[in-house]
Amino acid sequence: MLGIKRQPSVRSVIGAGMRVQGPCAFPDGLQIDGAVLGDVVAEGGQPSVLVIGEAGRVEGAVSADHVVIAGTVVGPVLARELLELQPTARVQGDVRYKTLEMQQGAVIAGQLQPQLTPPPAAPEAPLGRASEPAEPTLDPEPGLPPNPDRP
Repeated sequence: MLGIKRQPSVRSVIGAGMRVQGPCAFPDGLQIDGAVLGDVVAEGGQPSVLVIGEAGRVEGAVSADHVVIAGTVVGPVLARELLELQPTARVQGDVRYKTLEMQQGAVIAGQLQPQLTPPPAAPEAPLGRASEPAEPTLDPEPGLPPNPDRP
């Protein structure tokens, strides 16, 4: 699943009613049912999962391989593999993802940016050659203002 051999387990929980201020870095998995005022970022080098429960709220950037949102995020979201938006999800910020699952009722106030393999660069015109000039358009009746109804 998702190119990840094993789904990481949720080892840490920020419980309901708990408030954390400042950035949070976590290994493996984290579930947020309380509030975090700061960035929430998975440590690199191993698969990660971040679950924001219905009562969970994050005010800051969110980044992990697999992100599940059922609560509120105010800030940008980066899901390197999969982003799941539950019906109660509310996101204010730009969202980047590789794969997206969005259920009816989820709301995003920001841009959705799929992380695709970059397309090959467009071939450039040879150096030293000016671009072709556009065909001149001739007005059939010079001196009169342009009229879109005229043939």
